[in-house]
Amino acid sequence: MLYVLVILAVFIGALAQRATGLGFAMISAPVLVLLLGAFDGVLLVNLCGAVAALLIITRVWHLIEWRQFWLLTIPALVAVVPGTIISVLFTGPGLQIIVGVILIVALTASLIVRRSFRPVAITPSALLSGAVSGFTNTTAGVGGPALSVHAVLTRWDHRAFAATIQPYFVVSGMVAFIAKVASAPEGLPAYAWWLWLMIVGAILTGLAAGEWVSTRISARAARTAVILLAYGGGIVAIIDGALAA
Repeated sequence: MLYVLVILAVFIGALAQRATGLGFAMISAPVLVLLLGAFDGVLLVNLCGAVAALLIITRVWHLIEWRQFWLLTIPALVAVVPGTIISVLFTGPGLQIIVGVILIVALTASLIVRRSFRPVAITPSALLSGAVSGFTNTTAGVGGPALSVHAVLTRWDHRAFAATIQPYFVVSGMVAFIAKVASAPEGLPAYAWWLWLMIVGAILTGLAAGEWVSTRISARAARTAVILLAYGGGIVAIIDGALAA
C-alpha cells in the first residue's frame, strides 16, 4: 500500500506539472515526505521533478525565455549551498513551518501588489525569487511558489512562464539532488528496481494525462491553478510541520 501511494503521488504531480507548468513538488512533496521520511521524500521529489521537467521541455522549447531562465537559475544554484547545510543540520518540522509561512506571505503580498501597482522590474524580481526558490527547493522540496510570486509581480505571460521554468526545474532539481546525496552519509535510497521502473511509468503516464488537460484549459484557468497550487504548497508545509512538531 505504501508504494501504491508513492506511485499515485508521482502520477498526480507529473500531471499537474504538465498541465500548469509547476505543481510536481507542491503536490507530491507532502505525500512523499509523509510516506518515506523527510530526507528520502525530498530527495525523490527533486529527482522526479527534474525528470518530469526534462521530458516537458521537448514540448515547450520554442516558448522558453532563456534570459529569464538564467536570471532565476544562477541565484537558485547559489542558494543550494546554504539550503543543503540547513536541511542536513535542521531537519525538524520548524523549518517546514517557517518555509510555508514565508511562501504564503510572499504570494499574498505579490497578489496585492499586482492589483495595486504596475509590474515590477523583471531582473531584481527574478534574482530574488530564484534565490528563494533554490533555498526552499533544497530544504523542503518545494521551489515553485517563489517562482509564482515572480510571475505574478511581473505579470509574466503564463505560457512563457510555464515553459521557461522547466529547464530551471531540471537544473535546480538535479543540483539539489546531487548536493543532498553527497552531503548525507546514507547516500541514495536503496529501492528495488521494479519500484524505480513504476516511478518512471507514473511520470510518463502523468505527463500524458497532463498534456491532454493542458489543451482543454484556458491560460487564465492555468494561471489560477498555479496560484492555488502555490498556496496549497505553503499550507501543506505548515500543517505537515505542525503535526510533526
